[in-house]
Amino acid sequence: MKVTILDYGAGNIQSVQFALERLGVNAVLSKNKEDILSSDKIIFPGVGQASQAMKQLKATGLNTIIPELKQDVLGICLGMQLLCKTTEEGSTTGLGIFDVDVKRFEANVKVPHMGWNLIENLKSELFIGLETPTYMYAVHSYYAPKCDFTIATSNYDIDFSAALQKNNFYGVQFHPEKSSRVGAMVLENFLKL
Repeated sequence: MKVTILDYGAGNIQSVQFALERLGVNAVLSKNKEDILSSDKIIFPGVGQASQAMKQLKATGLNTIIPELKQDVLGICLGMQLLCKTTEEGSTTGLGIFDVDVKRFEANVKVPHMGWNLIENLKSELFIGLETPTYMYAVHSYYAPKCDFTIATSNYDIDFSAALQKNNFYGVQFHPEKSSRVGAMVLENFLKL
């Protein structure tokens, strides 16, 4: 199985690579169209600022490649948010896979939302074998509201989407690569889809 991690300068690429290696998978790190199209699974990592990340995606041409992918794609944190229509972070237009607008947490809560948080209402093969609710590690100041694509929820002052799915596109707001055994199970389930 060929697994490719999209290479556009995201901050969590190495930790995603290490998490996959612990599962026995040597992922390719690439922005090359042929590499990506010949892959069985694609991971779209993300730690950083949305508008800068979109500039990087456009500079590499990934902004046009990603929406056309037919393989299973997993967006992580900012990667998930960039699969959405827009984000308030830098007033950024995303890739539009998920028809949802990413919002900033209200001023009455501390941001970033950081640490272990419960996720629940798990509704996807991504979560096979996980107890519900379960804890995952998250670091984010923006969130996708609950919507038709929501496959898991979390709460930080309000309920929001902890995970999204549309066809072959999956997104998780939390960091499976930093979420110990349960995060490894999510990555393993993604690889088994």
